[in-house]
Amino acid sequence: MTSLDEARALLAEFPVADGHNDLPWALREQVRYDLDARDVAADQSAHLHTDIPRLRAGGVGAQYWSVYVRTDLPDPVAATLEQIDCVRQLLDRHPRDLRPALTAADMEAARGEGRIASLMGAEGGHSIANSLGTLRGLYGLGVRYLTLTHNDNVDWADSATDAPRAGGLTAFGREVVREMNRLGMLVDLSHVAATTMRDALDTSSAPVIFSHSSARAVCDHPRNIPDDVLERLPANGGMAMVTFVPKFVLQAAVDWTAAADEHLRAHGLHHLDTTPEAMKVHRAFEERHPRPVATVSTVADHLDHMREAAGIDHLGIGGDYDGTAFTPHGLDDVSGYPNLLAELLDRGWSKADLAKLTWKNAVRVLDAAEEVARALRTTRPPSNATIASLDAPVG
Repeated sequence: MTSLDEARALLAEFPVADGHNDLPWALREQVRYDLDARDVAADQSAHLHTDIPRLRAGGVGAQYWSVYVRTDLPDPVAATLEQIDCVRQLLDRHPRDLRPALTAADMEAARGEGRIASLMGAEGGHSIANSLGTLRGLYGLGVRYLTLTHNDNVDWADSATDAPRAGGLTAFGREVVREMNRLGMLVDLSHVAATTMRDALDTSSAPVIFSHSSARAVCDHPRNIPDDVLERLPANGGMAMVTFVPKFVLQAAVDWTAAADEHLRAHGLHHLDTTPEAMKVHRAFEERHPRPVATVSTVADHLDHMREAAGIDHLGIGGDYDGTAFTPHGLDDVSGYPNLLAELLDRGWSKADLAKLTWKNAVRVLDAAEEVARALRTTRPPSNATIASLDAPVG
């Protein structure tokens, strides 16, 4: 039996519980939620990284669907509700394959039924509009993690990719974390500044997650996790879910992206500009400087390091499919997970280790957060604190 055969056999028993997939946003951007135009029951490889046949081929047994919205939208709460509605429509259309899940027990029930447990995570604290009531509303609609920031700071937390402002979490930011603990909503520290990571770990009484982040020691990008934070995960009980985005896992891709962005700026264009003029300039740069390609081995290097820093009980997978334009060779879409497991088997990872990586750790962490919430709700009422009351300037 080859390593790939062994990987597929393991996934049949302990499938992947993936921390982050941006299919709902891709459906918004491509077809404005016209699910007939992008019927994920059929092969959508011409348009998407994700569809049900490839989820099955990849051995996916649970998926946190990201209900991400951009930070510059005029009404991010309404847009987040539309994203939640998209996930619900997907579940209604595909009940034989996708099972709604709110709890660790739901995840295990889906595994027993051979369906894909479908959970939701909101990506960015802007989705709660500085309101703990809105946070509770999202939890009531099924959202089971909140990424504290996206690429931009929020009023109460610093992002990894914005200029520092709060110095981590403000007093209101710490109250958001405490209220998430009371609810049983996982605190997701992907996208946040290292100062925010440390403040959240100081504050949270429940395990935290990184839904799609890799190791900064292996690839020096601010989206990745420093070793001192990885080393704190055992005491917290949380987990880091390795991502596949090339510019977060391959140093050459980080450097190439910086050079490509600088080339656009030299032509008076913004690095996020997608106008025909900008794309022409970008393509000319790429022709002269071919884009570096990450591989399955690149991602496995991160997992090897993260296992050394945090331990096998604190690792998972968060591919970020349909949230990135480029993917590693061999992890081109959601069918590629067996290739990663085969690489890890070849590196000496045991089947017991891989079962934790793919499934057991994700279930344990959600179950632990639920247990913390049950205890907190007996002593802590819902918080009605406001950002004005906690973060008001002194004097």
